Amino acid sequence: MATWREIVASSLGWEQAHAGLDRSVDGLAPELRGRRPDHFPHSVWELLEHIRFTQNDLLSFCTDPKYKEPHWPDDYWPKSPAPRDDAEWKNCLTAIKRDREALEKFTKETDIELTDRIPHGTGQTYLRTVLVAMDHTSHHVGQIIAVRRLLGAWPGG
Repeated sequence: MATWREIVASSLGWEQAHAGLDRSVDGLAPELRGRRPDHFPHSVWELLEHIRFTQNDLLSFCTDPKYKEPHWPDDYWPKSPAPRDDAEWKNCLTAIKRDREALEKFTKETDIELTDRIPHGTGQTYLRTVLVAMDHTSHHVGQIIAVRRLLGAWPGG
């Protein structure tokens, strides 16, 4: 039987009630990665890079006692609606997976009580921060799918 830590850790990447991040970007044509649909503020690239940065920030918040908070919103969003090239796209996806796995490992294996407050925070707990990472990614995965639907690039409509 899975422990509550294992269940929480698995929520960072599961596809229980909706598509996960990998599926949300699978098969997207490179020329659509940086395209913003009419009346929508972000491209798939902007959402993906925002997920990468924010997840890494939340991981650092949990694990780095010298953590420095980035400036909102400038540091959390890419400057360009499109990746420079295929390598930047792939590097972003690799970084998201790496940091998700690090958060999963932290959640399952840390000796820290996850309901404890993060010492350098303003009242946040480790558990709350892991749940924010899961919820944040899930929210933006839904937006990625909405962008793809608006661009006519989501399988099945």
